[in-house]
Amino acid sequence: MGDGTVIGFPGGSARGGIPRVAVIGAGLSGLACAERLIGRGWPVTVFDKGRAPGGRMATRRADAGGGAEDAGPRFDHGAQYFTARDPRFRGRVDGWVAQGVAAPWTGRIVRIGKDGNVEESPGERFVGTPGMTAPARLLARSVAPRSGVRVAEVIPGDDGWRLRDEAGRDLGSYGRVAVAVPSPQAVPLLAEAPDLAAAAADAVMAGCWSVMARFPQPLGPDYDGAFVTDSPLSWIARDSSKPGRDAGGGETWVLHGSPEWSQRHIEDDPAEVIARLTAAFRELAGIGPAEADHLAAHRWRFSIPVRGLDRECLYDPERGLGACGDWCLGGRVEGAFLSGLALADRILADAGPV
Repeated sequence: MGDGTVIGFPGGSARGGIPRVAVIGAGLSGLACAERLIGRGWPVTVFDKGRAPGGRMATRRADAGGGAEDAGPRFDHGAQYFTARDPRFRGRVDGWVAQGVAAPWTGRIVRIGKDGNVEESPGERFVGTPGMTAPARLLARSVAPRSGVRVAEVIPGDDGWRLRDEAGRDLGSYGRVAVAVPSPQAVPLLAEAPDLAAAAADAVMAGCWSVMARFPQPLGPDYDGAFVTDSPLSWIARDSSKPGRDAGGGETWVLHGSPEWSQRHIEDDPAEVIARLTAAFRELAGIGPAEADHLAAHRWRFSIPVRGLDRECLYDPERGLGACGDWCLGGRVEGAFLSGLALADRILADAGPV
């Protein structure tokens, strides 16, 4: 299928000898990787199993039944905010703010200790507007991911790497492949590079249960977000305090189960999870008899890297195969973005002048 010569790995080339690239995953890391390569003139196809880009930078509508954004209050049920410490990411965040897809979140954030002691947790934090998915959707405009496609195999072929979906259908041949999915899902896709697969397996990710609750009346807490210890909860947030949100006169809250609790209950019925985590919230926040008029739960099977790699990315230049994600660089949104850039730069350097 190729008509040029790829430096470092044969086959899978477009005109002019530039390798075709497959990026598996349209979370922020995969989008950042694809955008950098496309900006340098490389042909890139992004595959994503979901219906919308963004991965855990996710926004869900209360009345939409799984992701539509045309009715009901929004919930950021995945990533809650992002920081921008690295100048490379800060420049991008400033651009997002200027374009109206991100804004500072100035809510009061605290830490609630084992004894109930409340301490301030200062710092500059940003959110997507009107939902956390907004920056990813902006990136996706230039990347145009193929949604609803689950890549199941990355195998050597006569013309580079060949990809197949879970039904065995051929997805084409590529000179380079970037795997940008959670580490447990990356391992089988890296099977033809055992050293990379073993490295990805070293990154341990825990699940997270997320509960979304809307209350018709304001609640009592005088903070907008809290890190929680010694509880089934690890985080609670008044989502409606974020810029660009509308809770219809009430308040929306997102409750995250702790990694330990979520992992122990990862197969529980959502109704039981809602009951347990809302009970913990009531006790913690002292909200009394207030009743929610909307409750829903979402299970993230692979959410939080509890043991990362402390590496920007994984890449084998001889095979033309690599991986990136927040599990490489500390679990933050910023880390996911920088990991995707790092893998794109490794791919570009590997090819040399083309």
